[in-house]
Amino acid sequence: MSILDNCTPAQVEAITHGDGPMLVVAGAGSGKTRVITSRIAYLIQQGVPPWKILAITFTNKAAGEMKERVRTLVGEARVWVSTFHSMCARMLRQSPDAIDCGKDFTIYDAADSLSCIKACLKELDIDSEHWTPASIQAVISNAKNELQTVEQFESRAGNFFERTVAKVYRLYQARLQQNHSLDFDDLLFYVAKLMTEDTPFREHWSRRFDYVLIDEYQDTNHAQYLIARELAAETRNICATGDPDQSIYGWRGADIRNILEFEKEYSDAKVVKLEENFRSTANILKVAEQVIANNTERIDRALYTRGEAGAKVRLTGADDEEQEAEAIYARIQQMRSSGYRYGDIAVFYRTNFQSRVIERVLGLEGAPYVIVGTVEFYNRKEIKDILAYLRLLVNPRDDVAAFRAINTPPRGIGSQTLAALQDEARRYNFSLLEALERSNELPGLGARAIKALGTFRSLIGEIASFEGTAAEIVDHVIKKSGYIQWLRTSKDENREEREENLGELVTSAARYDERTPDGSLQGFLEEVALVSQIDEYRDGDDRITLMTVHAAKGLEFPVVFVSGMEEGLFPHHNSMESESGVQEERRLFYVAVTRAKKELFITHAGSRMRFGMITPALPSRFLREMPAEAIEKQTPYGEEIEEPAVSKTYAVRRREKAVAPEIARDYPETDTFRAGDVVRHPTFGRGEVVECSGAGSRTTVIVRFPGVGVKRLMLHYAKLEKV
Repeated sequence: MSILDNCTPAQVEAITHGDGPMLVVAGAGSGKTRVITSRIAYLIQQGVPPWKILAITFTNKAAGEMKERVRTLVGEARVWVSTFHSMCARMLRQSPDAIDCGKDFTIYDAADSLSCIKACLKELDIDSEHWTPASIQAVISNAKNELQTVEQFESRAGNFFERTVAKVYRLYQARLQQNHSLDFDDLLFYVAKLMTEDTPFREHWSRRFDYVLIDEYQDTNHAQYLIARELAAETRNICATGDPDQSIYGWRGADIRNILEFEKEYSDAKVVKLEENFRSTANILKVAEQVIANNTERIDRALYTRGEAGAKVRLTGADDEEQEAEAIYARIQQMRSSGYRYGDIAVFYRTNFQSRVIERVLGLEGAPYVIVGTVEFYNRKEIKDILAYLRLLVNPRDDVAAFRAINTPPRGIGSQTLAALQDEARRYNFSLLEALERSNELPGLGARAIKALGTFRSLIGEIASFEGTAAEIVDHVIKKSGYIQWLRTSKDENREEREENLGELVTSAARYDERTPDGSLQGFLEEVALVSQIDEYRDGDDRITLMTVHAAKGLEFPVVFVSGMEEGLFPHHNSMESESGVQEERRLFYVAVTRAKKELFITHAGSRMRFGMITPALPSRFLREMPAEAIEKQTPYGEEIEEPAVSKTYAVRRREKAVAPEIARDYPETDTFRAGDVVRHPTFGRGEVVECSGAGSRTTVIVRFPGVGVKRLMLHYAKLEKV
């Protein structure tokens, strides 16, 4: 079968383009992945050596799918298909003299980076409650994305906060270098710097590839833009594929101008617009297109479908988030009775806190669900613990890993012993493992502490001598570390689940070994470090998928619910102060809508509980932008849905404001507080109860706080105390 069979004229034009720059503006569901993979196959058929082709995408999942499609079209081919971060890691390992860390550096994920920043704050005696590690991490990340060195950041620091961050940035980078480690941003930072400032490095890599194809170009940041530009500098055969209407990562450095100004960068660029949507029904597409048309930061194009009109988009306004969740469940049951599986259905929300009520309703009704993007598998405690051991085998200078592994499971190494060990390491610029060699000489340590340190040193030496595949090494470390035995004797109620997770870690390593016969433990750890939330999504399970809209990028479902469409929530209040912020929120809504293939439900609530307070909510401005002819407004329990779709045990319980006995005991009773009671709130201070109503989980109190005002609070969440 020809690779051009069943392609649209626009797709054929993009696939068969010859030399020179090309921009492919690919609307949602327009087959851009097919275009990229088919273009790779076409280039190979035209005689281009596969190893001279580079394809860059943003997730390991997308890269894996792309490799498989290329393999289907042309068989095994040595095309370099990679994420930006994986590519940069590979470039740096193949050019070990380019940076001080050498080729055996460890890659710190976000959690490792945060741990290192916390340690820096402690070392600098900076209050981590006032100067939150996460906020400092974000500022440093943004600085690196803008290619600001420590010295450049220090010179531009204009206020006390920035000067404080500069101190942390300097020490943080020193610790990374000392640990022979890089964080996510360093991978891009160093390669971008080398590509623009190191002539031999730039010449080597710009001559390495004849054709560079970049997916999701609208999501590139400044560093990624520079890397892509320089990689294609020799041949100018760059193909950028993306959609400005799906640029949703501005908050983490993505610059929409990279795609909007592509034609300015390459004045001779060929522009191909993929405007036929093969995913969604006409009504869903009509809603998406009319809303996004209100943005100005975009490339003009008209997405259309030759498919069916489909059902109208159902819009439901609920009284509060409880009723909203019930309405979602009721409609899920309706979809089930229409022939859809649970696995065909996804519920999206703007922020993670919204999932709580939806989870509770689904749980009470016994509906199976899975949450994507909360605690990812590789960030679970037991997984991070074993990964710390594995990282030490690859990079013995990784102090973050050593600090985690040294007393896990417990070996009687206390905080004073660790402090003495760290002091010794800093005094002589040693790593923690190097300092262990001098443990007998550390002042103030007793025989018991010295013996415990010696036991750990011997353990690391023993597991370091073991040779095998990645899976065999992981299995060996789990057993030799004593972690399983410790779990089995612990009081952790999740110990069985944790043990199963460790088994899955071995399985994950085995899958890596199968995919990468010439791989290594270092390669496995790199893959783990660069995994994203979406990489952990597994379709095929018959469970409802719950996720944020950001996590849903790149996925599609037959049935989609978009919940919480309210001002301040979607669009989010953090983005409402600027027009560019609102435009990104509109793009986020566009992404949410275009994930739906057949059925789309949109919900909003008249009030929502936040931080223990019930606050009124206004419908999102985006709802007013939707075309009336494609919308069907419904009540939470419309005529087309019979009330029994929500089980009596829950629906009746809610209407009667009663709670099942096994749940009621967890909630304060209404008569706990009365009008006139003086109370204390952890945030608002002392106040007087004005009114109390409701029962069980719906108990509500109105409290007047001097200097703050009157607040309506959910008693179960408010943490009120009588004074």
